[in-house]
Amino acid sequence: MNPFYIVLLIVGVIVAWFVAAYNGFVRLVNRTKEAWADIDVQLKRRYDLIPNLVETVKGYAKHENEAFENVTKARASALGAQSVKEKETADMGVTSALKSIFAIAEAYPELRAVESFTKLQEELSDTENKIQAARRFYNGNVRDLNTKLEVFPSNIVASIFKFEKREFFELDDSAAKEPVKVAF
Repeated sequence: MNPFYIVLLIVGVIVAWFVAAYNGFVRLVNRTKEAWADIDVQLKRRYDLIPNLVETVKGYAKHENEAFENVTKARASALGAQSVKEKETADMGVTSALKSIFAIAEAYPELRAVESFTKLQEELSDTENKIQAARRFYNGNVRDLNTKLEVFPSNIVASIFKFEKREFFELDDSAAKEPVKVAF
């Protein structure tokens, strides 16, 4: 065999590997973006439920204004959050504020019997489950991307094309230990 063809074959294999590695990174980045968009959708759904929940509880617990203000502030902060870390912090604030609303609701048995309140609780519980699933999907994609960015030889392609690590969407330990309580 001619040495020229051997060198040409080796160069062709290397180029094909670079193309495949680059396309793999593009796929992982796009899946991570899609997963983040799923989290955003579910968080927005959660934030949209909060005003209705607050108004329903307000009708029964008019003197609990501080808790209602805290929920409203936490929601506004969450809607304005942009980065993963900002969303994590804002989400913890919303979770904490919602706990106070549900604590108030527990003090009013007649409120728990109201159909609109129980329906909101069910929707919020469903949304919390969807947020959890979306977070797991996102974090799985981030793990795959970050791993590929670090392992040899794909890290060479990553550094050439400047692919960057992504942050995980995590909850702090206290939020993980005490999920939003939705009691009927």
